[in-house]
Amino acid sequence: MDIQPYTSTETLAVGRPWLMSTLGIEANQTITLDLTAFDENLHWMEASAYQPERKLKSGIPLGKNTSTGLYEPYAAVTNEVQTATITGGPTGGTFTLTFNGQTTSAIAYNATAAQVQTALEALSNVNPGDIKVTGNAGGPYTLTFGGQYLGDNVASITATASFTGGTSPGVTMATTTAGGTATASDGTQTFRGFLFTEVSFYPGSTKAAAPLMVHGQIDVSKLPVAFDPADVPSGSNTQFIYKV
Repeated sequence: MDIQPYTSTETLAVGRPWLMSTLGIEANQTITLDLTAFDENLHWMEASAYQPERKLKSGIPLGKNTSTGLYEPYAAVTNEVQTATITGGPTGGTFTLTFNGQTTSAIAYNATAAQVQTALEALSNVNPGDIKVTGNAGGPYTLTFGGQYLGDNVASITATASFTGGTSPGVTMATTTAGGTATASDGTQTFRGFLFTEVSFYPGSTKAAAPLMVHGQIDVSKLPVAFDPADVPSGSNTQFIYKV
């Protein structure tokens, strides 16, 4: 009898870098997603001429809308949102932002949102994913907190300007949404599980079938969106072991 060795290749991490263990993956549920509730870039990537389908990222935390019966992004807590607005029409110079005692390096008066985000992420108390900055070059900039500050009512960022040109130029900071308040009441405030695989869908589609992972071992830092298990309310799915 000729006995040949058997070899296998581990492929679980393909498209699922947040998955730490095979435990529980056989218990996935088939659900229906409300595609209109997901955001471009944060949750899915746009199609191209060579790849017409959009790609919904795996690992998105989900909740179930009790009115529609469809699954949407989990929304238990409100994330803090602050805005930075450059006033007075400066033509040169820089500004800095200070968060919890840490001050950024000088930021150009006409910096892009990505440059502002990079300056904030260079602080010792800000990790990648903690503050997402959007907006046009030169502002206004919208700063949305997540990561370790997910759902927290964080301290207000302050700004110091050293501009030239314009008329009394400066930077105005404002808190547009205070973090820490649970606002969802449609069922999505209850965490149900993670989207197990990438989901392809065509532009114009409003629904898609998908597998919901209901328990297992998760690397929180590698999820596609910020998720803090400490903010999961009672009554949510707790069949997970988290690695932070």
